[in-house]
Amino acid sequence: MKKFDPHELEKIHAENPGQGFQFPGTFEITAVGHANAGLEQRVPKLVGDLGLALVEGSERVRPSSNGNFVSVSVTFACPSREMYEAAHAALREDAAVKWTL
Repeated sequence: MKKFDPHELEKIHAENPGQGFQFPGTFEITAVGHANAGLEQRVPKLVGDLGLALVEGSERVRPSSNGNFVSVSVTFACPSREMYEAAHAALREDAAVKWTL
């Protein structure tokens, strides 16, 4: 799995500064599913398998208040809207993922 050095963030610049959601850039994606589904390993792998570089240390795991569900978030460098949408699609296609944010 390719890792993205957080120091490289300084080299990424939006094409049209001040216009919001732009590429290339770094983005966070979150997948939610059952706590016993192994999302902690699956989410970074699915995003990494697309060739997207994960920002080192960006993985966050939050269990639901009852412990039945878990959300897993990762930040990744993304060159285009198509790749961003592909990341969401790859997570949604996994049977263990109930929804993405």
